[in-house]
Amino acid sequence: MRDIAINLRAQAGQRDLIDQAASQLGRNRSDFMLEAACEKAQNVLLDQTFFALDAKAFASFAALCDAPLQKNAALDALLDSTSPWDVKASPKTSLKNSPLPRKTAVKSAKRSERTATT
Repeated sequence: MRDIAINLRAQAGQRDLIDQAASQLGRNRSDFMLEAACEKAQNVLLDQTFFALDAKAFASFAALCDAPLQKNAALDALLDSTSPWDVKASPKTSLKNSPLPRKTAVKSAKRSERTATT
């Protein structure tokens, strides 16, 4: 249960953008903002994490970093796929490769079709 209030002020356009994104995910504004803020906070903290290694552990770590990459079919497929926001062809053809849930991908494709025809 949430027991702490966090208040902030925003511009109307920012609020509308947040509401639209939250709606796309089936979430309310508070849930969406809290999740987004926590993800960003975790990334900031992870980027600042310092770890110390002794000489032997560092040599092992460096060897792993310098080793040639292993073939990874799933990663290759992901890197070869088209992002939903980079779709240049018909949006309907990209739905099968979309990382979005099907319902969201379909809505996104329909919105892209509407904006492309106006």
